[in-house]
Amino acid sequence: MSISPVGFTPIAPIAPPVATGATAAVPSGDSFATALGNGLEALAGTQAKAEGLAVQAATGQLTDVHQYTIAATQAQLATELTVAVRNKAVEAFNEILRMPL
Repeated sequence: MSISPVGFTPIAPIAPPVATGATAAVPSGDSFATALGNGLEALAGTQAKAEGLAVQAATGQLTDVHQYTIAATQAQLATELTVAVRNKAVEAFNEILRMPL
């Protein structure tokens, strides 16, 4: 039995309004939403790799068990980092909501 990873569709960033007759400066590079989406896709890939190696180790197809151990540790650290970033973002959002008007 295999568990398929959860798909993630990044949300398109909101473009700043452009005044008529003027050009707005748009920063080059990736937006936060794109960076976040890429990070979550990388996390899903890391977890899928660890899951695939776990299946290979359980069925006896994996010759080097260290590969699974390394992949599982990488997936665990990536998940912990993602949770920490999410917690900091929620904490910052709550702090903004507590600011007096």
